[in-house]
Amino acid sequence: MAATRNASPAAAEVDEAAAEPVIRRGFLPRIAIGDLKLAPTIAAVCLLVIVVAALLAPLIAPYDPIAMNPMERLAPSSATHLFGTDAYGRDVFSRTLYGAQVSLIVGLGAAFVAVLVGLPLGLFAGFFRWLDAILMRIMDGLMAIPAVLLAIAIVSLAGSSLWTVLIAITIPEIPRVVRLVRSVVLSAREEPYVEAAIAVGSSLPKIMWRHLMPNTFAPLIVQGTYVCASAILTEAILSFLGAGIGTETPSWGNIMSEGRLYFQIKPGLIFWPGLFLSLCILSINILGDTARDVMDPRLGKKREA
Repeated sequence: MAATRNASPAAAEVDEAAAEPVIRRGFLPRIAIGDLKLAPTIAAVCLLVIVVAALLAPLIAPYDPIAMNPMERLAPSSATHLFGTDAYGRDVFSRTLYGAQVSLIVGLGAAFVAVLVGLPLGLFAGFFRWLDAILMRIMDGLMAIPAVLLAIAIVSLAGSSLWTVLIAITIPEIPRVVRLVRSVVLSAREEPYVEAAIAVGSSLPKIMWRHLMPNTFAPLIVQGTYVCASAILTEAILSFLGAGIGTETPSWGNIMSEGRLYFQIKPGLIFWPGLFLSLCILSINILGDTARDVMDPRLGKKREA
């Protein structure tokens, strides 16, 4: 007791300072890191379920998504119709499963085409100064047009089909990929190993392929997830407005568009496809954020500090 009473204030401050980091560094960050690991896991599981359901829709769906049965129109949820039926007697559960196919095709297709076209354009724009001014002014002009309005104009001119909608959605996404690749190339071309390759007379394809392109892979993977999510949302918006895929093709946007007239009678016509749409986009965005954190060590260091 005497030793405790005679302890100096400096020693007490040292004890408090030593104890404080144990709480701050040992307990709280573990909760934060656990939360960050839990969210991507749940997102991956949700996205995997949606992808599997879309691929196995012909086997899982109990009914033909376009088969009409007026005798069972606007039927409530039951063992026969899990999500009920719409105004034409079509099974909403079957249509929701088939709608996932359209959304995933549009999302993955838009991401693939945008990266495939934007990667070489961004490489050339970042490496050749004279070409940079021309390409980037074109890209700026495309970005100045609202994506939804541009897509509506293209669909109106070319007709409403899956491939037309895919092209209409992809065109506004290409400038974003080009600007991203260009910014990476502008910083990478100033690196000593690139300047050394130019000095020794390496061919242009070799410089592009071996020295500049590998630097763009990590940012493109992250950007591809955002393009995929944005394309899925844009397709749903176009279909909801009646400017997307034809109503004969089940898609989440079409299902919600047809169900809005009966929302007060049966909200499930909008709730179920809207829930699947939200889960799909949210899962892709979470996985994209996780990929960005993993591929950029600086973000992990900032979070641990």
